[in-house]
Amino acid sequence: MSLRLRLTLRLLLIATVALTLFGCSEENQTETNSTGFAGLEQDADGFRHAEPNQPLSFPQEHAAHPDYRIEWWYITANLEDTAGEPVGLQWTLFRQALMPPSERPAPTPWAADQLWMAHMAISQGKQHQVAERFGRSHSQASLNTPQDSQAGVMISPFHAWLDDWQLKANEEADSSDFNHLTLTAYSGEGASRFGYRLELTAEGPLVLHGEEGFSQKAANGQGSMYYSQPFWQINGEVTINGETKTVSGRGWLDHEWSSQLLDARQSGWDWFSIHLNDGHKLMAFQLRGGSAQNADYRSGTWITPQGDSTPLATNDITLTPLATSAVAGRNVPTQWRLEIPSVGIDINIEAPHANRWMTTSVPYWEGEVVVNDRASVEPLGEGYLEMTGY
Repeated sequence: MSLRLRLTLRLLLIATVALTLFGCSEENQTETNSTGFAGLEQDADGFRHAEPNQPLSFPQEHAAHPDYRIEWWYITANLEDTAGEPVGLQWTLFRQALMPPSERPAPTPWAADQLWMAHMAISQGKQHQVAERFGRSHSQASLNTPQDSQAGVMISPFHAWLDDWQLKANEEADSSDFNHLTLTAYSGEGASRFGYRLELTAEGPLVLHGEEGFSQKAANGQGSMYYSQPFWQINGEVTINGETKTVSGRGWLDHEWSSQLLDARQSGWDWFSIHLNDGHKLMAFQLRGGSAQNADYRSGTWITPQGDSTPLATNDITLTPLATSAVAGRNVPTQWRLEIPSVGIDINIEAPHANRWMTTSVPYWEGEVVVNDRASVEPLGEGYLEMTGY
C-alpha cells in the first residue's frame, strides 16, 4: 500500500471516529451542548442496555462489551516527582460500536464494527500536554495477541491497547491478575516527547458503583455498568518536554459501558474522584439538566479504606460551583463546594491550574484538584475533576 493511500485512509478513519464516536468537534460544541454532550444521548436501538440486576463477573468484565454502544477504560493519577512537585496524568481508551450486533458484517481484514480512540495527558505546573489516537477492529476478530488487531482488550493476560499505547498485566503476574498492571504511552520526539511508563499495584478491592454495578444516570432510569479500582499505588517514570522524572503516588481506574449514557436534555457532567488522606475515597458526579424542571442528577459512592462502599443518591449530594476560570474561550468552574452530610463531608475542591483543557476531537476539561476542609481550610486530600459540555 502506498504512503499516500495509507495517509488518506488514516485521515478518513480519524474523521469517521471523531464524527461517529462522539458526534461533534470544537467548532460545533456549542450546538451539541443544547442536546447532550458528544452524542451520548443518541438512541441505541438494537444494542444491549445497561440495567439493574445484571451481576458482574470478574475477570470477564475487564474485557470489552461490544454489544453495548459505548465503553471506556479510564485512568487518572495524582503523583509527585522526587522533588515533591505534583504531577497529574490521564489515559483513556474509548470504544464505540458502529452498528448493532444484528447488522455487523463478517470479519475480514477491512471490515470494522468497532472504532477506538485513546487520550493521554500529562500535567505539571503550567505545563499540560495532550495526545490522541484512533483505531478500529472487528468484534469477532481473534485477539490472541495484540498484533491481531490495531486496538482491543484481552482478558488472559489482561491487555488493553491502541497501537503501542497499552495497559497490561505485568509479565510476572498471573494470567488473570488485574492487581499488577503496566501503563505505557508516549507521544512526540526529542525535546517535545512526553508520556509515561508506570507500574500499578492495587492495594484494595474493586468497587461497584450504584446498584451492584448499575449506575443510574438520569431520573428516567437509564445508566451504565460501572466499577472502579480506586486503590492503585503507582511508581514509574514520566517524560515532560523531553525530561524524564521518577514519580510515585495514587491512581484511580474506571471501567464503564452503556448504550445510551445521557438523557437528551442533559448537557454534560461534572465528575470527581477523590483520595482523602485518612484513606477514604469518594466518587461523585452530576449530570446537568435532564428533567422537566431541568434539575441536575447526582450520584456517587463513599468508599472506606478497606473498600466497603456506600451508594450516594441525588439528595445526599450538594455540589456548588464557587469560582470559574476562563479556559479555551469558556467559563469553567474550577472551584467547588461538595457537601455530603450523611458521611460528614463539607469540602472545597479546587484546581490549582485552570489550563487543563483537553484539545482533543471532543474537547473537555480534565485535571488535578486539591481538597480542603470547608471550615478549617485544612488540606484533606487530592483527586481529579472532569467537566464536559461547557
